[in-house]
This record gives sequence, C-alpha cells and structure tokens, in this order.
Amino acid sequence: MDVSKIGRSKSPRGEFAGRQLKKRRKKFRWHDINYKRRTLRLDIKTDPLRGAPQARGIVIEKVGIESKQPNSAIRKCVRIQLVATGKQITAFLPGDGALNYVDEHDEVLVEGIGGSKGRSIGDLPGVRWKVVKVNGISLNALIIGKKEKPIR
Repeated sequence: MDVSKIGRSKSPRGEFAGRQLKKRRKKFRWHDINYKRRTLRLDIKTDPLRGAPQARGIVIEKVGIESKQPNSAIRKCVRIQLVATGKQITAFLPGDGALNYVDEHDEVLVEGIGGSKGRSIGDLPGVRWKVVKVNGISLNALIIGKKEKPIR
C-alpha cells in the first residue's frame, strides 16, 4: 500500500486540475434540491399562472371553504378557470360581503395571496390566490361603495 495516499481527498489536485475540479463541482450541484428545481424550472412548470404575477379567469362557481383548526368559519372563495392556461384554481374573496359582488361567468383578476414561497396563507387550506378585480373594477372599490359593478 502506498503510504503517500493515506488521508488525502479524492478530488484532483495540482497545477492542471482546474477543469476537473469545475466538472466535479458541476456534477455535485445536482444534489442541492434548490439548484435542481431552479435549473429545471419546476416551480414555473407546475404554477397555474406560469410564473406571472396576475392572471385573468372566468368564475365557474362560488364555494365556501372551512377554515383550519382552531378557527371555525366558512371562508368565501370562487373556483376560476384561467384564460391563459385553462387550469382551474380556487381564489379567496377578501373583504366583508365580497361574495355579493361576484357572480358566475364574471371575469376576475387574481394574484398571489402573499403566503411564504407562494403557498397558502393563514387558516385557508390549499387556497393560494385572491381576487383583485371583478369585470375590470377593483373589488375593494365595490365593497366600499365607490363604484358600481358594470352590467355585461
């Protein structure tokens, strides 16, 4: 057995080892889950909005979603079919009485609800988006009473 090899690393050393070291580092980066997801663009591929900040959709139905423990409430949400991707998502209606201003077949604009890493927020299980506009008018303005909903 060669005594000079005891306790040495397996990575190449020496004056001309640069290319091998770079190649080796490149290979081992794939073990990092964040690098892998970023490089293969997995988050954008699985995202119904395709990485966009907002998206338009058509309301399919109104749904009430029960909040998680320890809260007890029925949160008002809508099922939406996105115009761009054709995928269906559930979006939260923020504000008191917001459900009264949204009807089936209305066009709504949705955006992320603001949870960590694009996940759901608070006691809403699996709801990752919120409604911002209804038929081109801000949902907030409708609730306050500043504007009226247009008849389409």
